[in-house]
Amino acid sequence: MNAADRWRAALEEWAVPEAILASAPESPWIHPPALFDVPSTIEASPSHDRAREAVPAGGSVLDVGCGGGIAAFALTPPAAHVIGVDHQVEMLSMFRANAIERGVTVETIEGFWPAVAPRTAGADVVTSHHVVYNVADIGPFLVALDDHAAVRVVLEMPNQHPLANLSPAWRHFWDLERPTGPTPHDLLAVLSDLGFDANMTSFEGTMRAETDLDQAAHFTRIRLCLPATSEAEVRDFLEVNPPPRTRSLTTIWWDHVAS
Repeated sequence: MNAADRWRAALEEWAVPEAILASAPESPWIHPPALFDVPSTIEASPSHDRAREAVPAGGSVLDVGCGGGIAAFALTPPAAHVIGVDHQVEMLSMFRANAIERGVTVETIEGFWPAVAPRTAGADVVTSHHVVYNVADIGPFLVALDDHAAVRVVLEMPNQHPLANLSPAWRHFWDLERPTGPTPHDLLAVLSDLGFDANMTSFEGTMRAETDLDQAAHFTRIRLCLPATSEAEVRDFLEVNPPPRTRSLTTIWWDHVAS
């Protein structure tokens, strides 16, 4: 089994058991747009530093899985043009509004990467933050990122799967043990197999989470495939077991080498 196959197998272990999923009153695959908005001051990070140093003055950034655009707008300036790709229309609306507010030109592409890659323009730097754990077929995803970068590709990912913070809740409500992989080292192995000379650095970053306990209970209850009648119990659980305020993150980057 090669590195890409190991990546896929590790992600498949995160599938919610069919019996639990069938009992869910609504889809657990939700991503509240408010968590993806851009703060007035974007926190410095190695991910932003590695990208910024590769963007020429007046250059361009392609942000894949852009959300509201934190990865892109941390780079404006020096970037003057941003391209956002996301499969959620609400995210692209936020991305465009944030670009206009910052006085930079903007393009948006709705859809999943790399399916939309053929109709997406390239850029000096390509960023993709907190996306790779959603991608089972990781090889074509990474190759398409590299194909669209004139200078550099910068990825950011948690050191653990983003759903790992719910593992104690799955154990409490469903007596279900969740997996622990894959990891950034597994992604680095995939990149090595693809022939990319990638670099990696880890750091501590702020955990973005719902600040209102009632809202947190609502979204967590849905993610756990529980009925609405369980929301009070979920709230009690979160009050005793609040999410961490920080988490370990990894920046992975490589420079595009023209063939």
